[in-house]
Amino acid sequence: MALVLNDEQTMLRDNARGFLAKNAPVAHLRALRDKRDADGFSRALWKNFVEMGWAGILVPQDYGGLGLGHVEAGVVAEELGRTLTPSPFLSTAILAATAIARAGTDKQKEAYLPRIVSGDLIATLAVDEFAKHHPEKSAMPATRAGNGFKLNGAKTFVLDGHVANLLIVVARTSGKAGDTNGLTLFLVDPTAPGVRVERTPAVDTHNAARISFEDVSVSAESVLGKVDAGWDVLEGVLNVGRAIVAAQMVGTAEEAFSRTVAYLKERKQFGKAIGEFQALQHRAAHLYCELEVTRSAVLKALQTLDDSFDRAGAIVSVAKARAGLSAVLAVNEAVQMHGGIGMTDEFDIGLFMKRVRVCQELFGDSNFHADRLARMNRY
Repeated sequence: MALVLNDEQTMLRDNARGFLAKNAPVAHLRALRDKRDADGFSRALWKNFVEMGWAGILVPQDYGGLGLGHVEAGVVAEELGRTLTPSPFLSTAILAATAIARAGTDKQKEAYLPRIVSGDLIATLAVDEFAKHHPEKSAMPATRAGNGFKLNGAKTFVLDGHVANLLIVVARTSGKAGDTNGLTLFLVDPTAPGVRVERTPAVDTHNAARISFEDVSVSAESVLGKVDAGWDVLEGVLNVGRAIVAAQMVGTAEEAFSRTVAYLKERKQFGKAIGEFQALQHRAAHLYCELEVTRSAVLKALQTLDDSFDRAGAIVSVAKARAGLSAVLAVNEAVQMHGGIGMTDEFDIGLFMKRVRVCQELFGDSNFHADRLARMNRY
């Protein structure tokens, strides 16, 4: 398959870019940050996303969604990356929708997917327990209690956790930390007794939370998928999340690069635009090539998720690793080429750097995915 967007995908990209440039520029993020907004995102803007169908972009049409593919979801994510827009798109429309659509019972799908599409439900995935992403090391226990389970432990860096109406919690029902067998996914009400949610905004001002569980009772009907067999479902959901985050990073990196090129043409030194200096031209050319290669890798990962979901793990790791390296290079070069002004909060470039640092860590940094790829190939 050609590594280019088709006409419909290009139209979706153009519409998303125009809408976000008008309604959610970087100034939108600044406003939420500066007024210390309790939600951390605009519910009015999210309602707009819902009206355009973005909340149900991956939800099957049988449940009211658009039923589009991962390439289309990546197209929207890339444009969100350009404007640094905070929203529940990743947590709800991507992670939660994928988990429920792929592993839920008919009853669970009917209960939750239409509510995601309508914007009535914000849901998220609670998986990580450490500073670094290691899903297989999840140790939070879920012990049998009558016909259900009791959850004890804590999850960190839960996207949109403080505003979520539904948590998809990864817990261990058997085995020990490090085993891929023995993990189970549970649908948990965050208002249930024993659940404590602490908002922990990330350095880029986007939403995250630490959630602790103390003797939280969940019924057998709350199991998403099969008991002890949640790893395959979890890996699939994380692969989608990783590819979408990589797409966001492409948008963020390209916007930072575009702003930097514009600055090179405007800033004058020694009577000429600094973009005329060969040293800066070489650095800009190198960065452009890096971003083009990364764009191709990310698009290939999204296409593979659409065409061969269960075999997408390797190319998703390639895309996430490359996106991390290229985006970090892009924002570092952006700050350096802007000089001293690039270090000030009044200038937007620093916000792009912060967003990239968070996305680099989210669902595994470049080192994590290089190691994952090596293990897949039995190195």
